[in-house]
Amino acid sequence: MADNTGSRAAVEAATEPFVAHRSLLFTVAYEMLGSAADAEDVVQETWLRWADIGDDARAEVRDPRAYLVRVVTRQALNRLRTLARQREDYVGEWLPEPLLTSPDVAEDVELAESVSIAMLTVLETLGPAERAVFVLREVFEVPYDEIAEAVGKSEAAVRQIANRARKHVAARRPRMAVSQTEQHEVVARFLAAMNTGDVQALLDVLAPDVVLVSDGGGIVQSVLRPIAGHQRVAALLSRFPQFAPGMALSTIVVNGAVAARLDPFGTLDSAVTFVIEDGRIARINVIRNPHKLERLTAPFELRR
Repeated sequence: MADNTGSRAAVEAATEPFVAHRSLLFTVAYEMLGSAADAEDVVQETWLRWADIGDDARAEVRDPRAYLVRVVTRQALNRLRTLARQREDYVGEWLPEPLLTSPDVAEDVELAESVSIAMLTVLETLGPAERAVFVLREVFEVPYDEIAEAVGKSEAAVRQIANRARKHVAARRPRMAVSQTEQHEVVARFLAAMNTGDVQALLDVLAPDVVLVSDGGGIVQSVLRPIAGHQRVAALLSRFPQFAPGMALSTIVVNGAVAARLDPFGTLDSAVTFVIEDGRIARINVIRNPHKLERLTAPFELRR
């Protein structure tokens, strides 16, 4: 009978470093792509490339974490360029895919901000290279020389891209961090007002310049263009009890922040995320595309 001890040891030697960093690799890919499905594909491609280089080459890799981050970045960049073309034909507004997250993500304030739907939406306005550089530098603190190798540009060019991306994001990101306690309070007020159709209560919890964005992906009914202004948003949401009688509203933690889920007849219909500023809701994201709701059944482990 053949002794497979050597082959098992080789497989374990390849597997252990990858498994140790898998959550990090998924987080990098997810922040670059805004899609868990695509991030999972990219992580799988990274594993195949890592397993393919052979035992001798793997033994020469001094820093498996850095190596794997470079590989996942290159794969995510390739996927991001393809997705950019596909999203040009997307029906209505495109929003990132929400993830149910564990409490430790919310406790890491910097990680929670970086994976928030609000931040992922801002990152969507960057070009592929800018997004990759920003994520690697600002979120994961990867050295500039390693980023340059990952994105195929000079270190000087990467520094310029990072500076440009940093300014772009700073001008568009939410202005302040909001505690979990305040998030719960504001979201609870919002859901109570929406559940009763109370226009004044809605106006009280919405910022004057609030924006509502809905993503149905052309599969289910949604608002195809953003609705701006608390009067218009309140008028729309006040009709909720009429059009969705018996709809169950509850809070969940999505991408490290307090969010809501809408369940008619026990079936998940929508995930709703918020940007809260000065005790009021400044932005409402209603994610209805059923393909983007498939990962709200179990918490994801995200890591920096």
